[in-house]
Amino acid sequence: MAASNDSRPASGAAPNLDERTVEGFGREWTTFPQDRLDPKEQRELFELYFALVDWERLPPGAEGFDLGCGSGRWAALVAPRVGRLHCIDASSSALAVARRTLARHPNCVFHHASVDTMPLDDGSMDFGYALGVLHHVPDPAAALRSCVRKLKVGAPFVLYMYYALENRRLPYVLIWRASDLLRRVLSRCPFPARVAVSEVIAATVYWPLARVAALAERLGLDPSPLPLSFYRHRSFYMMRTDALDRFGTRLEHRFTADQVLQMMRDAGLDAIRLAGGPPYWRAIGVRAR
Repeated sequence: MAASNDSRPASGAAPNLDERTVEGFGREWTTFPQDRLDPKEQRELFELYFALVDWERLPPGAEGFDLGCGSGRWAALVAPRVGRLHCIDASSSALAVARRTLARHPNCVFHHASVDTMPLDDGSMDFGYALGVLHHVPDPAAALRSCVRKLKVGAPFVLYMYYALENRRLPYVLIWRASDLLRRVLSRCPFPARVAVSEVIAATVYWPLARVAALAERLGLDPSPLPLSFYRHRSFYMMRTDALDRFGTRLEHRFTADQVLQMMRDAGLDAIRLAGGPPYWRAIGVRAR
């Protein structure tokens, strides 16, 4: 059974988190623990999000951290490659799911903490990552600085941040703005209502548009301009999960590529690379001297 270290935010501190957003993600991962995600699809997604990582360059027995580990779906594929993995989440419910997911990985250690109260020594980690997490905290720039402080000099950090649609045409942006109005309303509803409406959205919006994009691709057309074309090869289970994630989350920030790069530089990262292609924006950098 995996080791556990339930660290808590220090008393009197003002952690960099939004309580309702954290609570929502805890309930999301309890509802969709990713145990029904096909292993092949999980590995395809893993390789997409970690495409910029050269695992061979990590030191033997590397020790690192997964900030906002959620259900543990990424940690399950990182843990076999490293010596020790710290799984950190502000939600105790999410950590409970992660423990079940990672029960076969004794090199995982669990911490109940916010990004600015991580119980890790500064300059101690060989790597770290935060995928789809920092854009859901009140101060993403401060959160990134908190992560980088934990890294050794030269250690890599992998990041995924929501993009500001700066590379999309106006019709796409207008459709997104309309959907964001729905998110702002739905995310403030009781959780059962969020689940019910997001299920309808997955069935009536995500799935049909994904199938249209798949058909366009089979016809030799470029599907990338179509909304939700990213899901054309994805399962309905993932669509249901992501619909709840997208429309049920209260706090969300979005960034242009230039803003992501500047934020990483300001946090103390160097040798930064940005991945091309969706999902935007995926990046990697190493802690500078």
